[in-house]
Amino acid sequence: MTHTSALFDVRRLLLVALLASALAGCSSFPAAQQTRRAPAPSPDKPANAQATPEPPAPSINRATSEPYTGDLSIFEDPGREKNLQIDRVMDLLGISEGRSVADIGAGSGWFTVRAARRVGAGGSVYAVEINEEFVKHIEKRAAEEKLANVRAVLGREDDPTLPPSSVDAVLILKTYHEVAQPVRLLANLRRSLREGALVGVIDREGKGDDHGVSKAVVIEEAGRAGYALVSEHDFVKPDKMDYFLIFRARK
Repeated sequence: MTHTSALFDVRRLLLVALLASALAGCSSFPAAQQTRRAPAPSPDKPANAQATPEPPAPSINRATSEPYTGDLSIFEDPGREKNLQIDRVMDLLGISEGRSVADIGAGSGWFTVRAARRVGAGGSVYAVEINEEFVKHIEKRAAEEKLANVRAVLGREDDPTLPPSSVDAVLILKTYHEVAQPVRLLANLRRSLREGALVGVIDREGKGDDHGVSKAVVIEEAGRAGYALVSEHDFVKPDKMDYFLIFRARK
């Protein structure tokens, strides 16, 4: 072998080695795919951020009365309708044919059945009670009186558990003084109110633990729950102890 041939062979081997080395660095793997990096979260709006829930309404720091658990016939006094002027009450709350009403603290269903007859088959009445036996009583009464538009609801002390945007008018009749968490109940009630819905409270002057509560207290607590006083009346019962307040949720 001549010197020239040997030099050529060496160069050829060197070229083959360099080519093999280059191919070994890339030919055995698929081409890398371009990836898009997610933008870094903003300091004031972290990724996957959720809406901050509203804080719960404050609890009260005053006495309340024990909820009534006795004989329901006490609510069926023949003179009650006249004393409370319940038709006038329903007029002021805008309760009419086809409307949806909530009776919170429904007891025997005394107001429930009257509201159900007024709104008719095209309307509905939610009878809300925290006492399961009272709920059963109202269901039985509605069936006996053939009021298919009555829906008995087992509520909680801080929530009437009504469907969203379901009612045009609400009445809390001689029950507010028994509600353990009235501010929270009223706050939770707001989501169930339709546009322009009115909320009425009929009660008697008292200290909270004597089956009555001051009108001023009700107005103050309703304000904390997000309501504005629309009107007040003292025509219910001639003894002037009762009052009738009407509220509307603030926007």
